[in-house]
Amino acid sequence: MYLPEHFDEDRPDQLHALMRAYPLGALITHCAEGVGFDANHIPFEVLAASGEHGLLQGHIARANPLVQQITDGMPVLVIFQGPQGYISPNWYPSKHQTHRQVPTWNYQVVHAHGRIRLRDEERFVRGQVARLTRAQESAAAPDRPWRMTDSSPEYISQMLAAIVGIEIEILRLVGKFKLSQNKAHADVAAAAAAVAESGHAALAQQMRDAGDGSE
Repeated sequence: MYLPEHFDEDRPDQLHALMRAYPLGALITHCAEGVGFDANHIPFEVLAASGEHGLLQGHIARANPLVQQITDGMPVLVIFQGPQGYISPNWYPSKHQTHRQVPTWNYQVVHAHGRIRLRDEERFVRGQVARLTRAQESAAAPDRPWRMTDSSPEYISQMLAAIVGIEIEILRLVGKFKLSQNKAHADVAAAAAAVAESGHAALAQQMRDAGDGSE
């Protein structure tokens, strides 16, 4: 990933925070046939305190061909994407003075490089699903969250048997937070306001928090 210095984010707490806030990661693997790459989109649980860089846990359908392709320790890449959106040069006050601005796209991404292994154990899968569900239900339906006990034990056991757990030891985290840090404060402030008006409040707030940078 091309990573100019002013967009480089290497603070582990910030990287883990984005991964937790946007847990749907794109798991990139090399195809067993050797003809390219594959991508599976999986909601991950982030265990930041496990290991040097953290641990990712999730699950996939037992019918997914990936189950047969995974070998213990196989290198993988997981991409997490946070807020993103188009930035018009017309939103920069300096554009109207110098006409030296062009369109761009602001975004936040984290690349988690690591080693994967299968966790095909009922206890692991049950615990992983319970924790992931609990975390999501607390936000989606805090007054009446869905629980695994809402369904019969037989039905839950049947559903759990249809999935396989996966675990990724993170070896390296690379973050790119492109938030107009290379622009003057007045330009960032005006662009953030326009971004908020366009309905991208989270991206606008991240732009404000990133600071003004310098030209």
